[in-house]
Amino acid sequence: MAGGGAGVAKRLGTLVSGLLECGAFCGIIFGWASLVFVLKDLGYFEGLCHPPTHDPNSTLLPDCSRQDEQFSLVFTIGSFMNNFMTFPMGFIFDRFGTAVARFIAISLYTGGTLLVAFSTPELSELLFPAMSMLSVGGILLILTNMQVGNLFGKYRSIIITLYNGAFDSSSAIFLIIKVLYEHGLSLQAMFLFMAACSAWHLLRTLFLMPCTRIPYPLPPTYDYGLRCPGHSRSYRTYEEKRQPGEAGPEEDPLEPEAGRDRGRGLPGVSPPPLPFAACARSALFACHVAWLSAMQLRHYLFIGTLNPLLDHLARGKPGLVSTYTNAFAFTQLCGVLCAPWNGLILDRHKRGRTPRPEGALGTLADLRASVLSLVVTVTQCLLFSVCAAVPLLPVQFVTFVLQVLSRSFLYGGNAAFLAIADPGCPTGSPPQHFGKLYGLAMALSALVALLQYPCVALVRGPLGGDPFYVNLGLIAVVLVAFISPVMVAHECRRRAKELGAAGTPLEAPPNAQPPTHLLH
Repeated sequence: MAGGGAGVAKRLGTLVSGLLECGAFCGIIFGWASLVFVLKDLGYFEGLCHPPTHDPNSTLLPDCSRQDEQFSLVFTIGSFMNNFMTFPMGFIFDRFGTAVARFIAISLYTGGTLLVAFSTPELSELLFPAMSMLSVGGILLILTNMQVGNLFGKYRSIIITLYNGAFDSSSAIFLIIKVLYEHGLSLQAMFLFMAACSAWHLLRTLFLMPCTRIPYPLPPTYDYGLRCPGHSRSYRTYEEKRQPGEAGPEEDPLEPEAGRDRGRGLPGVSPPPLPFAACARSALFACHVAWLSAMQLRHYLFIGTLNPLLDHLARGKPGLVSTYTNAFAFTQLCGVLCAPWNGLILDRHKRGRTPRPEGALGTLADLRASVLSLVVTVTQCLLFSVCAAVPLLPVQFVTFVLQVLSRSFLYGGNAAFLAIADPGCPTGSPPQHFGKLYGLAMALSALVALLQYPCVALVRGPLGGDPFYVNLGLIAVVLVAFISPVMVAHECRRRAKELGAAGTPLEAPPNAQPPTHLLH
C-alpha cells in the first residue's frame, strides 16, 4: 500500500464512505422492477389499461400491456442515459476534475429525486426526466469514486470491482422503498429524504475526495481534500522539492534501461502519452465494447421486463409477483459480495512473492490475468440467459442468483479492465484518458441497449406476451461476447513474442526483490 500524507484512517474513511455512496445511491434505477410495483399500485400510466373483455374464456383482468410498455420505455431511456451520458461526463471528469464532476452529479441526482417526489399519476411523464437524471447523476458519482482504488496500491482492481458491486447492490434501494410503502410510508416522503441525502454527497466531496484526480502510482506525502486547488498541496510541495532530473513517481523507469533503448531508439526517453484516438481505435477495444454490449443488452432487457415476465408466469397473481420481485431485489444486495471475486481474479498475479513487473511487462501480465475474468463473465451470463429462457416460475430463483453474479462481474470487470490494461494502449490506459475511454465504451454499449425496446414491442405484439423466442435469440447474442477473451489471449501471445524478440525477459528472476517504492 502506498504511503502518503493522507493517513490510513482518512484513506479508509474515503473507501468506506465511497462504498456507502455507491451502495445506496448510484445504481438505484436497476431496481426498477420493485419501483414499478409501487407505481402501478399508485395508478401511474393507468389510463393506458383497457377494461377486461366479457369473453367467457377471459381471466377478467384488464389489458395493461400498453402500461407495461410505457414503464419499459421509462427504464429503456433511463438506462440508455446511464450509459450514453457517461462519455460526455467522462470528458468533464478528465478535463475539470473530481469536484466539478461531483457537483454536477449531485445537482442531477437531487433534481431527479425531487421530480419523483412531486410526480403524481396525472404527471406520470415526470418519470422520464427523473429516471434519466438519477441515472446520469449516479454513473457520474461512481466514475469519480473508482479512482479511490489508486490509494491502495496492489488492491486497486479489487476496490474498483468492489465499488461496481456496490453499484449493483444499490438497486435494492427500490426494494426498501417498496417494503416501506407497503407499511404505510408515502413515496413522496421517501424521495424527499433521498433528496436531503445530497448534503452527505457534498460533505464527502469537500473533505474526502480530491479536487482533480488521485494519481497512480501515488506520490509520496499525497493528500487531498479542501486544501487542494488544482493539485493537492502535498503533491505540489513534493514536485517543488524534487531535484531537477530526479524521477518522480509517475516518471520512474517502467522497463529495464536496455529494453527501453531497443524499443524506442532513444536512451532514457519515455514515450509520450498515447492520444485518446489511438487508444479508442484499436480492434481489441472494439471487441471489448462488443463483449460489454452483448451482455448488457441481456441484463437490461431482463430488468426492464421482469415485472411483466413474472406477471405472465404467475398468471397475474399479485401476491406471487410481489414475492418474486422481492426475491430478485434481495439478490441484488449480494452484488457487493460477488464483485470482489472478479478483482481477485484480475489481481491474482500481484499476490505472489515475485513482484509485478512494470511498464509493458506489467501490462502484459494484467492482460493475461484478464483473460480468465472475461471468460468467466461470459460463461455466467450464458448460464443466466439459459435459465431466463425457461418458462417455469421456480427456475427464476436460480436465474436471479446467476444474474447478480454475472452483472457484478460484468461492470466491475469492465471498469477494472479499462483501468489496468486498456486494450488500445500498449502500456496500459493513460490515467488522463480513463474517464473518456470508460465513457466511450458505455456510450457505444448504450446504443446497442436501445434494442431492448423493439424486443419488448415484439414480445407484447406478435409473440403475444411470451418472451421465449426473444430469450433464445439473446442466448445467441451473448455467445458473441466470447470474441473478446479470444482476441485478448491472441494479443497476449503477440506482445510476448515482440518482447521476447527485443530481448526483454518475460519472467522475473526467482530471487528478484520488490522495488523499494512498493515496500512503503
